[in-house]
Amino acid sequence: MEALKNKILHEGQAIGSEIIKVDSFLNQQIDAQFMYEIGDEFKQRFQDKQVDKILTIEASGIAIAVCTSKSFAYPPVVFAKKAAAGEVSETEDAFYSYIAKSLTKDTTSHVKLAKKFLSAGDNVLIIDDLLAYGEAALALCDIVKQAGAHVVGIGAVIEKEFQGGGTLLRESGYAVESLAIIEKIEDGKITFKPDNL
Repeated sequence: MEALKNKILHEGQAIGSEIIKVDSFLNQQIDAQFMYEIGDEFKQRFQDKQVDKILTIEASGIAIAVCTSKSFAYPPVVFAKKAAAGEVSETEDAFYSYIAKSLTKDTTSHVKLAKKFLSAGDNVLIIDDLLAYGEAALALCDIVKQAGAHVVGIGAVIEKEFQGGGTLLRESGYAVESLAIIEKIEDGKITFKPDNL
């Protein structure tokens, strides 16, 4: 998605060789009009899929998922919540859950979703802002599996290819679509993977 690549280059910030900051339009301040363009692009890429629910993880994925829902004629958006590992609720049996290790932040989170929001047989499109090592996407895929539902695809706004999450998910059989794929970050310079490869 050329418009996204241009936005990353002009409004984003590369730090070191691993970090890309896009908080001016995606993570903290949201360019709402552009989010709808992103939703339309996900619809184009997953147009052959039946989507009953859109699943994401709090908090950065929510706005993207909501805008994507509009493009798919408004299937419900559900989002998993994160808590520090070890925080246990007295109603844990009411949740699908997964313990996720974040290699990016070097933390462990308890990712959970209330069972009433995901049912057996649901066709689920997973949407998130960034795909790095793939921990969040794998957690969401596991939750979908626990529910007896089906992952029809995984959409990421930005994929950092050099961190391997996209490759891992694709090799696991998931249909992954990333709107901008970063091959490398070097000396503050972002190199995108060419399209159609």
